[in-house]
Amino acid sequence: MAKKTVASLKKADAKVFVKVIRMVKNEHTGGYQFNEQVMPAEEVDKALAAKK
Repeated sequence: MAKKTVASLKKADAKVFVKVIRMVKNEHTGGYQFNEQVMPAEEVDKALAAKK
């Protein structure tokens, strides 16, 4: 049985983390891949503005 960990991660002084899922086109096959990253909420705008 799965445990719910969300409640244990919420603390008053804890950082807020978000999961960013980006769709990237593969140049060799022409298909799309999904890149997932977990990062602090403050860095999301900077990460999405940068093209990889």
